[in-house]
Amino acid sequence: MNDTTALEAAAFRRLLQHLNQDRADVQNIDLMILAGFCRNCLADWYREAADEAGVPMDKAQAREAIYGMPFEDWKRLHQRDATPEQLAAFAQAQAAHPKA
Repeated sequence: MNDTTALEAAAFRRLLQHLNQDRADVQNIDLMILAGFCRNCLADWYREAADEAGVPMDKAQAREAIYGMPFEDWKRLHQRDATPEQLAAFAQAQAAHPKA
């Protein structure tokens, strides 16, 4: 592993710590509204990278790698139902930034 890869890996680990320990209160929908990605997106990108590297990984395994626990446990511990305001803001954000 070169220096750049080691730094990127360390920064990624810190991002996961921040999202899952320091700011577990921040809901995925809020991340999607503000940043256009969430923990589930990170899990999808992680699984895609695994696939590109020839490492077999399913969606549940990728989510567990990102969340640090099975996704169902995370949802039970941290996820709240989206409010009507969050759903409206999400729809507005999606309309303003459609996927290419």
